[in-house]
Amino acid sequence: MQTRNTVQRQIVLQTVLRMHDHPTADNVYEAVAAEHPSISKATVYRNLNQLAHQGEIRRVPVPNGADRFDFNTEEHFHVRCTGCGDVYDVKLPHMQDLISQVEDSCGVEVQRYDILFEGVCPACRNRSSEADGRPAV
Repeated sequence: MQTRNTVQRQIVLQTVLRMHDHPTADNVYEAVAAEHPSISKATVYRNLNQLAHQGEIRRVPVPNGADRFDFNTEEHFHVRCTGCGDVYDVKLPHMQDLISQVEDSCGVEVQRYDILFEGVCPACRNRSSEADGRPAV
């Protein structure tokens, strides 16, 4: 089914392309509404889903949290800080060996994947160290 390329969809896309911090749908809506107050939250959410489905942006599923959206559609990994909840790109080369091993182990042709690591970012580690009276790392 062909979808129309609406003005609202372009506004949502351009907003995500400007946001390099893996925003939630609410973050995107707030940014869009600041410039275009007549656009509803439902319109932003619907367009985010459509853009992700079309592959123009990437949805980053976050267990027990709000999904994030990424302007970078290349296959890559993410890490989420368990302290502040921020999501970052992991700078690792594409791991074709891993994909091949998954395909070989179960016979499934992998078309896309989402790997999300969890840990504590440097800022949260520093805050934790300062609260405990330890020197910052």
